[in-house]
Amino acid sequence: MLPECGHHWEKSEPVNNEPATTNHDRQTMTLTYAVGDVHGCLDKLKSLIAACRQHAGDDEMMLVFLGDYIDRGPESAGVVRLMLSLQADAPQHVIALKGNHEAWALAVLDGSLPAKAWLRNGGAATLSSYGAGDVGELPKAHLAWMRSLPLTYDDGRRLFVHAGVDPNKPLDAQDDHDLIWIREPFLDDERDYGRFVVHGHTPLETAKPDLRRNRLNLDTAAVFGGPLTAAAFDDTQTAPIAIIQAQ
Repeated sequence: MLPECGHHWEKSEPVNNEPATTNHDRQTMTLTYAVGDVHGCLDKLKSLIAACRQHAGDDEMMLVFLGDYIDRGPESAGVVRLMLSLQADAPQHVIALKGNHEAWALAVLDGSLPAKAWLRNGGAATLSSYGAGDVGELPKAHLAWMRSLPLTYDDGRRLFVHAGVDPNKPLDAQDDHDLIWIREPFLDDERDYGRFVVHGHTPLETAKPDLRRNRLNLDTAAVFGGPLTAAAFDDTQTAPIAIIQAQ
């Protein structure tokens, strides 16, 4: 059974005082669904994708994943296999961004960081899901996929990124490390970045995404018992038109 679509917002308040248009205006538009941190929660991911497809109906849809596919949860290997399949089936409609946990695993593989901290922070669960003894035993295709992931996706209104941005730098001068690791000062900053920032990385204990005037956090702590969350966007406004969750 598909989970109910959790519509916390339907035609939410315009961001940055832009005018919102009507449902009639978006009949032929592509819907974009941004998905928060997965962390090996394969069943929730499958349910959420199905719910997004149900929500889109006959409309064309794009999926934008905000990173952290692996670690902590029980089925990291299955999540990566599903991501590869999704991209193979619809490469122009599935965008997967890199999270700090993919970067962490690769750093361990490359020898630039010790394995101990990664294993303690969810890496051990990833190895278990693959039946591997160390990160070097993961399938080469999976490691290559993680390495290939971009850090951002910009659709002209919104910047999709794993963790956030440094408020004190222009968007075209961000540090790669900040894009996948930053919390403060980004989370408390209220300035307009020129793009509405859609991100994850910082888990929310409320089970609800955190919508601000300049950003949206979609990490609703799926791996810690919360729902996996997606936000639906169209071209009529910058803010999300709906929130969809799978428990």
